[in-house]
Amino acid sequence: MFSAGIALAQTAPVAPPHVGRHASTPEDIRAIEKVVADFQTALIAKDVKLLSSLLLHTNILFASPADDAFIQKMRDTTDVHFDGVAAAGYAGFANFIKREPLRTEEKFYNVKITQDRHVAWVNFDYEFLVGDKLSNYGVEAWQMVKRDGQWKILSVVWSMHAAAEAAK
Repeated sequence: MFSAGIALAQTAPVAPPHVGRHASTPEDIRAIEKVVADFQTALIAKDVKLLSSLLLHTNILFASPADDAFIQKMRDTTDVHFDGVAAAGYAGFANFIKREPLRTEEKFYNVKITQDRHVAWVNFDYEFLVGDKLSNYGVEAWQMVKRDGQWKILSVVWSMHAAAEAAK
């Protein structure tokens, strides 16, 4: 067990030459960047049809998992099987976007795309705004897959901090 990332770096073996060698193309990276841009555009336009077209299907994992304290509270008071992953997923998010009368926007920072053949990962810091006010922020990660020549989002998972935490 390592107590810090430094310890891991000091004791990790030298990686073989194939580690970090990804089968990636500039065309695929541009296509993935377009999915990222279209996602942001769809939120602002409240275009849930465009948003859903970016997903492999609408039942993908689309969640901000709860922390242990909230999970325990829910198990103690409501549902002994609560696992911290909301069942509403993409459908709940799409309904929120569609029904929210104020402008919605998600801004991405420090976007990192890693692609290897037909799979990719997009990781970034985000802030989610409702009515031009910060609602929440955190880290978001997408898994993507290339199907029939098109890049699709396979999962969306994010951490979430309330806007009030940003002021601290």
